[in-house]
Amino acid sequence: MDQEQLDAPTDQLNRPMRDLRLSVIDRCNFRCTYCMPADEVGPDFPWLGKPERLSFDEMIRLVRQFSKLGVEKIRLTGGEPLLRKDLASLVRELNKVPGIRDIAMTTNGVLLARHAEELRRAGLDRVTVSLDALSENVFREMNGGFDSPSQVLEGVAAAKRAGFQHIKVNTVVRRDMNLGEVVPILEEFRGSRVVVRFIEYMDVGNVNHWERGQVVPTAELIQFISNHWNIEPVAKHYLGEVADRYHYADGGGEIGFVSSISQPFCRPCNRSRLSADGKLYTCLFATEGTDLRSLLRDGSTDEEINGVLRDVWSDRNDQYSQTRWGGDVKKEQKHKIEMFYIGG
Repeated sequence: MDQEQLDAPTDQLNRPMRDLRLSVIDRCNFRCTYCMPADEVGPDFPWLGKPERLSFDEMIRLVRQFSKLGVEKIRLTGGEPLLRKDLASLVRELNKVPGIRDIAMTTNGVLLARHAEELRRAGLDRVTVSLDALSENVFREMNGGFDSPSQVLEGVAAAKRAGFQHIKVNTVVRRDMNLGEVVPILEEFRGSRVVVRFIEYMDVGNVNHWERGQVVPTAELIQFISNHWNIEPVAKHYLGEVADRYHYADGGGEIGFVSSISQPFCRPCNRSRLSADGKLYTCLFATEGTDLRSLLRDGSTDEEINGVLRDVWSDRNDQYSQTRWGGDVKKEQKHKIEMFYIGG
């Protein structure tokens, strides 16, 4: 750890800040049912304008202060991050920040084939691609009627060619839509170095019409997959890793399960989230954030910004996923921030 990180703060549950989810844009070229459904986020939606978004220089300035407080890993998110022009230049600058040792990106993959090589050259370490179906019809039903799974597969192939050693595919499973896609997706990537991760359909934001009955719990999904292959649990890589890891007993690769609904994992959470317009959120299910853009633009010093970050994290006590239920009834909560605004 860098010398400046030795006095890094912990929150009210003694959790350090290690990961930063950095949203570079709020726009997306999909309208996925579980994130940004078209009937709620239409053509007249009030997207952020360029002056409202943080510049890359402003992002780097903030990342330098996050790093001093313990952040080691950055994940670029959106919206769809590849809609932000010249993203590779941001990656290059992030690599120069002392203390940052890992830079990843989550993308829907449609534009990845165009950008994989330049992003890898710029120093992007890892890439995660969202893919909810291989069937054209199911794919388009899930994402609002856009593009094709073949374009996403081309993006994954391009990432391999570019030299990415760590590639994941994320699949959000909805019982009414794509449960039948689980086995085909596993067959597509089994035997490769691509790790498939299945994500329980979550009650993020306010517009995704979430119903608990559409959630496929991880335990059920593991049993479903076990009818096709023998899979075995393996240890997590690090404290705070959100996915439970399994591998094929015959050596066919790894599968992950993200179980926010059935097996909440708030206790080790070490993630902070920065929106494209510079608001800091300490939970995916947050109701409000801290405005850092104003600090950047009103002449605040780095030391003052660092102090605000420290105070926000030290006051944090978020554990929404572990307290969301009272029996079978979802906990009442104020208007939550949308996932497409701060990334997953």
